[in-house]
Order: sequence, then structure tokens, then C-alpha cells
Amino acid sequence: MSQSIDIEKLAHLAKLDLTEVERESFGRQIGEILEFVEQLAQLDTEGVEPMTSALDVQNRFRDDAPGESLSAETATQSAPAAQDGFFLVPPVLGTAATGKGS
Repeated sequence: MSQSIDIEKLAHLAKLDLTEVERESFGRQIGEILEFVEQLAQLDTEGVEPMTSALDVQNRFRDDAPGESLSAETATQSAPAAQDGFFLVPPVLGTAATGKGS
């Protein structure tokens, strides 16, 4: 497969409508990324233990223990819109999102 077909396939999978300029730019960028990955693949990693971080750190998360909660009034105090202790948000489903009438 050629690089332009690969870019088209990636754009399709990501649901992107790319211009010709964007396709060329992304093609170059992806090519550079793949070249770098090839360089990494050539490194000798014999004896190197797998790790999740380059830093020697321990898990810094607190214990997951119940604590004091905010009241509904405190939680919604700075909200752009709230009513009866609940956050008001724009509709996600229905006529506003789909553009279809009832």
C-alpha cells in the first residue's frame, strides 16, 4: 500500500475529512514517526527490565477510602446553571443534537 492510501485509510478510520495539504503534511509527520520507531527497534534492550516510567517512583495515590462529601448546595454553588441541587446541562440527545424535529 502506498503512503497516500495509508493516510486515506487513517483519515477514514479517524473520521477526518482532510484537505490535500493536510494529507501531505500528515503523511510526512507519520513517516517521521515510523522512522523514529524503526530507530528504537534497533536498540539493544537485552537485560533492560520493562518499566512504566523512566523515573523511579512509587504509586503516590491515596487510599480509596470514603471521606466527607460536598453538599449539593456547595457543589453547585459555582456551576453556570443549577436547580434544586442538580447541575443543569444542555441536552445531548433529542432535537438539539440531531437536528430532527419531534
